Amino acid sequence: MIVEFGSFVLILALALSVLQTGLAVAGRVRRSPVLTGASEGAALATAGAVALAFGALILAFVVSDFSVANVAANSHTDKPLLYKVAAAWGSHEGSLVLWCLVLTGFGAVLARARGLPFGVKASAVATQGGLGVMFLAFAVLTSNPFARLAPAPVQGQSLNPLLQDPALAIHPPFLYLGYVGLSVCFSLAIAALIEGRPGSTFWPAWGRWMRPWALASWGLLTIGITLGSFWAYYELGWGGWWFWDPVENASFMPWLAGAALLHSAIVTERRGSLAGWTVFLAILAFTFSMLGAFLVRSGVLTSVHAFAVDPKRGLMLLGILGVAAGAAFALFAWRAPRLTGGGLFAPISRESGLVLNNLFLTAAAATVLLGTLYPLLLQAATGQTISVGPPFFALTFTPLMALAFVVLPFGPLLSWKRADLKGAAQRMTWAAGFALLVGVASYAFVAPRKAFAALGLTLGAWLIAGAVAEIADRVRLFRAPGPESARRAKALPLAAWGTMLAHAGLGVFVLGAVVEVGFKTEAAAVLPIGGVVRSGPYAVTLDQVRTVEGPNYLAEQGQLTVRRQDGSAGETITAERRFFPAGGQTTTEVGLDFRGLDDVYVVLGERGATPAGQPAWRVRVYWNPWARLIFLGPLIMAIGALLSLLDRRLRLAAPGRRKVAA
Repeated sequence: MIVEFGSFVLILALALSVLQTGLAVAGRVRRSPVLTGASEGAALATAGAVALAFGALILAFVVSDFSVANVAANSHTDKPLLYKVAAAWGSHEGSLVLWCLVLTGFGAVLARARGLPFGVKASAVATQGGLGVMFLAFAVLTSNPFARLAPAPVQGQSLNPLLQDPALAIHPPFLYLGYVGLSVCFSLAIAALIEGRPGSTFWPAWGRWMRPWALASWGLLTIGITLGSFWAYYELGWGGWWFWDPVENASFMPWLAGAALLHSAIVTERRGSLAGWTVFLAILAFTFSMLGAFLVRSGVLTSVHAFAVDPKRGLMLLGILGVAAGAAFALFAWRAPRLTGGGLFAPISRESGLVLNNLFLTAAAATVLLGTLYPLLLQAATGQTISVGPPFFALTFTPLMALAFVVLPFGPLLSWKRADLKGAAQRMTWAAGFALLVGVASYAFVAPRKAFAALGLTLGAWLIAGAVAEIADRVRLFRAPGPESARRAKALPLAAWGTMLAHAGLGVFVLGAVVEVGFKTEAAAVLPIGGVVRSGPYAVTLDQVRTVEGPNYLAEQGQLTVRRQDGSAGETITAERRFFPAGGQTTTEVGLDFRGLDDVYVVLGERGATPAGQPAWRVRVYWNPWARLIFLGPLIMAIGALLSLLDRRLRLAAPGRRKVAA
C-alpha cells in the first residue's frame, strides 16, 4: 500500500508542478497577486508531495519490499540499516527522486522568500516550476522508482559494495544540494532577463538576491565533492584522491562556474556592473549541473560513479538539457542589450581584478569541459576511442589556475572604481616575501631540482599569506594600537572573515596537493607473515591475516604494524579484502595510519605463496605526505562560505529589497 501511495504522490507532484508554473505565468502576465500567491502555495504543495514520495521509497528499502524492482536491484535483508536508507538514492531512479526533492524544496523556499519584487518572484517561481515539470515528468514516465516486480524475489541483489560506505552514504545529498541549489540561481537569472531594466537600481539589488543562493550552493557542492574525493581515496585502493574521471569532472565544472558566479555577483551588487556576465554565469553553472546529470545517467560513461541506464533515457535527459539550457541562452542572447550600464571602472580596480579572476575560472571550466566531452564526441563521430587523463589537465588546467592564484590575493586589497596597484603591492610585501621564502627553502633543502613542486608550494603559501594580509590590513594590525585593531576586527563583517577562510582554505588545499603529488612514494611486495615492505620513511610489517565475518560480507583481515625506519614505536592498523556473497563482488578496505599531516596507506591484495610454499599476500604501501591538507582545505573553504552566508547584510537585506520593489 505504501508503494502505491508513493507512486500516487509522485504523480500528484508532477500535476502540482504544472499548476505552479501555469499560475505563476498567468499571475505575472495579469499582475495578479492572487494567482501568484496560488502558485507559491502550489510550490509548497509540490515539495511536500515529493517529500512524501521520497519517504515512501525509503520505507520500502527499510522493510526490504522486494516486490519493488528498485529495492530488489539495490538492497538485501542482510544489509545494515544505514545502507538500506542510503540505497534509496544509490540507484538511478532513487537518486532522481532525491534530485526532484532538492529542486522542489529549493523552489518552495524561493516561493516563501520575502522582499523580492512582484515580477522577479513570479518569473523565478515559474522557471523553477518549469524545471520541476521536466524532471518530475522524466521520473514518472521513464524512471518510476515504485515499479512493481512480479514475482517478487526472496532476496535482493544488494547495493554495489563500493557504495556501502558512510562517506558515500552522505555524499550524494550534499552533492545534490549544491548541484540543484544552482537551479535557483538559474531561475533568478531568467527572471532578471525578463524583468531587468538598464541603468536602474535593479541590478545591485538583484546581485544581493543572487549571492546567498550562490554561496549556499557553492559551499554545499564543495562539501559534496570533498566527501566523494575522500571516499575514492580510501575506498577504491588506488592511492590517489583525484583522477580527472569524467564523472568527477561533471561535479567540478559547476563548482568552477559557481566560484566565478560568486565573484561576479559581488561586482553586480556593489557597483551594478557585469550584470550580463553574472546572468550568463548563473545560467552556465546550472547547465553544467544538468550536463553532469546527463553524463552520469545516459550510459555514455563507464565509471564506478555512473548509473548505467537505458540510453533512451539518456536521450530524454539530453532533451531536457537542450530545452532548459537552449531556451535560457536564447533568451540571454535576445535580452543581452538590456544588460548594459552600471558603474564604470578603471583597468586597475577591484572590479578589474574580479573580472580577471572570472576569466581564469571560466577558461579553466572550458578546459575541463573540453577534456571531458572530446573523447565522447570523437567516439560518436569516428568510432575512435581515446583517453584524456591527468597529463592533459596538467598541461592545460594547472597553468590557468596557477595564474588565477597569483592574482587572487590582490583583489580584496584593491579599491572599487580606481585603485593604486603600487600601494596594494606594498601592503602585500611581507606576504610575497613569506611565499618566496617557502618556495626557495623547499627547492634548496627539501626537494632539490623539483622546480614545479617549489612553485606550487610558493603559490599555496602566497594564497594563505595573502588572505591573512588582507585581514591584517583591514584591522590595521601593527599600524594601530592593539585595542584599536581589536575593535576593527570585531567590527569586520562576517563576509570578510568568510572570504579570508575561503582563500586560505584554497591555499591549504594547494599545499597538500602539491606535496602529496610531488613527494609521495609507493612500494609493493608479496609478504608472508612477518614480512616487511618499505615506503618513504616508513616500514610496514604484516603481522597476521585472519578471516572475519561482517554483517553482509566475509573478509580476509590483515593486521599490520607501521613503524618509522628510524626504529620508533609502531602503530597497528588493519586492511581488508572483502567478499559480498549477495552480489558476488570483492572489494578492498584500505588501512590508514594517520601520521600528523601524512598518511601511510596500505592495501591488502590477493593471497598467493612464496617460492618456499608459504602463504603470502600482495601488499601495497603508499606514503602520502600532507594528504590531510587535501581534505582540510576544502572544509575550511566550506566553513568560509557558511560564515559569509551568516553575514547580516545577506540575512537582513529585505529593507533594501523592499525599496527596490516600491
